[in-house]
Amino acid sequence: MQFGEDTEKGRVIAEYHRQIARKIIVLAVCIIGIIAFVGLFSLTVYSDITLKEAYEVIWNHIMGNQYETRSRLWWADRYIWNTAMPHAVGAILAGASLAICGTLMQAIMGNPLADPYSTGISSGACFGAVAAIVMGVAFAGVAGELGLVTNAFIGALVPAALIILISAKIRMTPATLILLGTAISYFFNSMITYLMVVTDADTLKSAYMWQIGSLDGMAWSYMPLMLGVTVVGAAAVLFMGNKLNVMSLGDKSATSLGIDVQRFRTICLVIMAFMTASIVAFTGIIGFVGLVSPHLVRLLVGSDNKFVMPISMAVGALLLLMADYAAYTLSDIPVGVVMSIIGSPVFLILIVYHTRKAGVLY
Repeated sequence: MQFGEDTEKGRVIAEYHRQIARKIIVLAVCIIGIIAFVGLFSLTVYSDITLKEAYEVIWNHIMGNQYETRSRLWWADRYIWNTAMPHAVGAILAGASLAICGTLMQAIMGNPLADPYSTGISSGACFGAVAAIVMGVAFAGVAGELGLVTNAFIGALVPAALIILISAKIRMTPATLILLGTAISYFFNSMITYLMVVTDADTLKSAYMWQIGSLDGMAWSYMPLMLGVTVVGAAAVLFMGNKLNVMSLGDKSATSLGIDVQRFRTICLVIMAFMTASIVAFTGIIGFVGLVSPHLVRLLVGSDNKFVMPISMAVGALLLLMADYAAYTLSDIPVGVVMSIIGSPVFLILIVYHTRKAGVLY
């Protein structure tokens, strides 16, 4: 009897170690992929160097080493650091933030189709940006490019704030919250449509390009805010892994296990709203990152949110970096278009896979 128990215990331990190794491998592959595409991105802006030299230029710049003025590597450093790296770092931060926000939304809503934009954040941000582009309206009294970003940020927070305030007064199910977000999105979309109908062709193009989502405007001045929001928000969410696992069981089960579901969901919505608003304000609306990344990760490493969230960040960063690399090399196609081209078939394949496996999506 003892021998049988020891054998079973050994199998369980071995399986646990295999699962941990699998998670580490997936994370390592993503990190290696990110490093590889950062190097490839560098070659797109300055092709007169090798891939090895590109990494050397990046490393030497980080370490503060300088090249002889106007030498080949001096020019490479200027092009790579001023053009390629803001693009790459922006894609990494935006992808990581949108991915972990998508994971968070799917966990607290118990809905595999939820994403960071389910609360109407994207529509609010778009209204703020279009109001700045078409009418020159500055919500915070700031003009120019910074005014556009500020408008988008404030606009993104409005629908999130409405949902949080309403849900605090009236107890709502996750499905009702998503329906409320959909209703708010329709309202903002109608306002956006009106503004775009009454404007001229050139302004319409600028507004439409913002809606599609792009990283072309990335600059080092944006990185402190994007990095700060990503790090602080991700740190807060990662500490919630165990509670998110319980939330995945449903509201009744979570309540019976001692979680104040309403309060916890509100806290998560606030974190998600600030993270998503901060990213969308700089990038525009880039779809599918927050929707597809969590599904890919669950397929590869299981559904434990303690692991799904950090690995989703790496997968989201890699996906958006790959899409941005493709967009940049294909005559500056907006990254939002490329991400949709990649994300749509991937998500369709995931739906078919889960439906065949379990008869339902989840």
